Amino acid sequence: MAAEMEVGQDSLQDGVDMANGIDDDPSEGIDGLGELSKELSSRPIRKAKRQLGRLSPGKEVGPEGAAALVKKALPLTKNSRKSRDGRGRGLPKKGGAGGKGVWGKPGEEANEDGHCQDSHDPNYDSESEEEYLIEEIDPEVTLEELEKVLEPAILEYYESNNTNEFMSSVVDLNIGSKRPKLVEYIISKAIDHKPAQCEMTSVLLSDLYGRVLQHEHIIEGFNDLLGKLSDLVIDAPHAPEVVGKFMARAVADDCLPPKYIQSHKGKVECKNSQDALLKADTLLTQKHGIVRLDNIWGTGGGIRPVKYLIKQMVMLLQEYLSSGDINEATRCLTELDVPHFHHELVYEATNLVLEKSTDRAAEMMAKLLKSLSVAVIITPDQLIQGFRRIFENMADICLDVPNAYALLDKFATICHREGIISNEILNDVPQRGRKRFVSEGDGGKVKDS
Repeated sequence: MAAEMEVGQDSLQDGVDMANGIDDDPSEGIDGLGELSKELSSRPIRKAKRQLGRLSPGKEVGPEGAAALVKKALPLTKNSRKSRDGRGRGLPKKGGAGGKGVWGKPGEEANEDGHCQDSHDPNYDSESEEEYLIEEIDPEVTLEELEKVLEPAILEYYESNNTNEFMSSVVDLNIGSKRPKLVEYIISKAIDHKPAQCEMTSVLLSDLYGRVLQHEHIIEGFNDLLGKLSDLVIDAPHAPEVVGKFMARAVADDCLPPKYIQSHKGKVECKNSQDALLKADTLLTQKHGIVRLDNIWGTGGGIRPVKYLIKQMVMLLQEYLSSGDINEATRCLTELDVPHFHHELVYEATNLVLEKSTDRAAEMMAKLLKSLSVAVIITPDQLIQGFRRIFENMADICLDVPNAYALLDKFATICHREGIISNEILNDVPQRGRKRFVSEGDGGKVKDS
């Protein structure tokens, strides 16, 4: 810079001498001065740079101080991609995926599919790459996934008898083309259960129609069911009869067209399928068949009226007292299919013992209750509930049986001896209060103690 300033001063001095006439050739001096002024005006003027300290803004630091500060703060190596300002954590920029000539984060190459949407990518081809729209899709469930969901849903439906709860679990699935499998599965499950569950399945099939299933789905479902009858008969010999009842009930509920039975009646080769279609046709062609089909499965389980169940239990106990057949009594109780109402049997058995007022009746009823208790047909909570109902109604029972308290105490002792009831229930047996006369003379008023 100093050399340039010297050259500039010498040139100016020569120009002044030539202007004062010192030069021998005046015209030549004037031309040289013009060229010199042009050359000086075209030169760039550079300012000296000032180094500012990084740690304390506003303070000037000399060139040597700034260089020493940078060297002390960051011992950089060649091709280092770490932060150069001294403020970072020493990590690679953008996790190692940023910068020119970088291929991306480690592991990203595994997700490459050969397509590139970035126009700045070297692999981008504007002619082959087209714009695409990403949409959320719900894949259709497989047959295994459908069965995995349906099995607990059907068993829960048998317990709760709530069709809306079952449909909510099915609607959440993308069944798609597997809707006929839904018909086949729920009927196949009902074949292994009692008429009460078959009635619930028919109601469920009627409720699913129009909301989840259509005519074609139910028709295809029964076609698949007829094709599988040969396998179903192995485990359930009565399967053709049950399937025929389901078809007849579906026709009565307007879920299946009536022409379905006639169109398939003479076109199937399987003997079991023929029996199922014949059963359905017989039920539909009988007199008042459609009306009778509403009660084709009977009124089983908790659907039946309470008075009917009580009457059946009383008849069961009276027949047992006459025959003494515990197995027959157990079978009749199981066929009623009302495990939640077994406390009524305990109540009626104890009440019958009080009415008979004989040791034979007490001993026989104790044996029956013990057999049902050991087989867990009557659960302990049902036994407790039945005895407590008797305890609460003793005031009314005494009107018909005056010595009911003594008879109840004797029967409870027998049951405790057989292990039917616990010490707690035995201690809760009510006792009739003793009566005494008033002390003022004999024949006075009787008062309770």
